Amino acid sequence: MNGPIKTAEPRRLYQQIADQIRVLIQGGQFPAGARLPAERELAQQLGVSRPSLREALIALEIDGSVEIRMGSGIYVTAEPDRRPWQSGSMGESPLELMQARAAVEGAVILLTSARITPETLRSLRQTLDQMRTEIAEGRKALDLDRLFHLTIASQSGNSVLAHIVGDLFDERHSPMSAQIRARFESPETWGLALSEHEAIYAALEARNPLLAQAMMHAHLEESKQRWMNHETR
Repeated sequence: MNGPIKTAEPRRLYQQIADQIRVLIQGGQFPAGARLPAERELAQQLGVSRPSLREALIALEIDGSVEIRMGSGIYVTAEPDRRPWQSGSMGESPLELMQARAAVEGAVILLTSARITPETLRSLRQTLDQMRTEIAEGRKALDLDRLFHLTIASQSGNSVLAHIVGDLFDERHSPMSAQIRARFESPETWGLALSEHEAIYAALEARNPLLAQAMMHAHLEESKQRWMNHETR
């Protein structure tokens, strides 16, 4: 007896846009060594949004089709270095991931606000203090960032939601998200994230569910904007 028929996974929007640019490169419109048009111009030419185009350019950088030179532009590589994951998934769209996190974690923190305990607040406070130390010493506090969000999710009383929060956060290790983090994270952006975490903590400590939800939404929106608005040239 044959097993279920497997259908091909639909290509994500950023992959479809990357495919369009590859066709232009292969067709000679953008020859090796050429600089691509500015993001705004290229987005208009392809009829796509700039955030989606930016994700496509990151995907092309990962597979070696282009080189992003900050402050200069994006150049077609002479001999693309094809990576093993070129034909497979590079991960979910970071933009869509942040939208999903805002929806899920915004709901989760309402549940947590009703169940927050002094012990959980102490744990969150300790995590934030450790984050501050890591950032001050020039290190990226990704594990502590995850712990902060997972501690809040675990206190919601819903293990399924807590699992979803963990899975969404861990997508930051995908090739797409990791490349974006490598390019756009800095001590400054980590400092901003810490301040946003402090605002979430303060709302939980005040046992103000709607403020806590608003601060969580604000944090995830700011995180998204930090890389979406970073110009490559």
